[in-house]
Amino acid sequence: MSVLSQLNVIQVSGLTKRVNTLEGSLTILSDINFSVKSGESVAIVGASGSGKSTLLSLLAGLDVASQGEIHLDGEALSTLDEEARARLRADKIGFVFQSFMLVQSLTALENVMLPAELAGDHDAKAQAVELLDKVGLSHRFAHYPSQLSGGEQQRVAIARAFIGSPKILFADEPSANLDRKNGQLIENLLFDLNKQNGTTLVLVTHDEQLAKKCQRIIHIEGGQLEKISEGGAANVG
Repeated sequence: MSVLSQLNVIQVSGLTKRVNTLEGSLTILSDINFSVKSGESVAIVGASGSGKSTLLSLLAGLDVASQGEIHLDGEALSTLDEEARARLRADKIGFVFQSFMLVQSLTALENVMLPAELAGDHDAKAQAVELLDKVGLSHRFAHYPSQLSGGEQQRVAIARAFIGSPKILFADEPSANLDRKNGQLIENLLFDLNKQNGTTLVLVTHDEQLAKKCQRIIHIEGGQLEKISEGGAANVG
């Protein structure tokens, strides 16, 4: 393995996704090629229907490509069955969803602990306490999602995504459902934790200002990679 390939925690080659419809085969993504370095922050942008959310699902191993290959931390996703992909996600990937995806019957602390507990981590509670403190919710441990504001729920979701110190964090429109103040807070948290933990951050967004905070921006249009440009953070740090 070359030094370059070792630095690339994500490597995408000839990625294509097709689905069958009543009218025939529909190509959602066509011949996508790019790489992401370890610790890098990258935004995937594009209009609604451009294929950016499909791309994120493929990168995370939640969907299967029709053609091409994705390597995550050196592992080819096409060689893994569903169980192996789930194990890879549990070991190396964190998620932040637009709709928070918290378990309503669990407290904030229990929601953050859950992935670590499922992984058999005996230090789950201590990690969860530390992460909730980092996102400013040490006073909300015992509260349920219904008792939290949207911004607080997303902060819980971010803490949950970082438990177990994932190598890669995928975020799908992480601030889209929040007001401007809370959205700004969530975005700052993502980048702060990205820098502190050295976690590779890949986010999908329609927000140009958020995209510019990343080191690079991948532009998807009509299922094709239009261009890759530098973000505002490209020469920072």
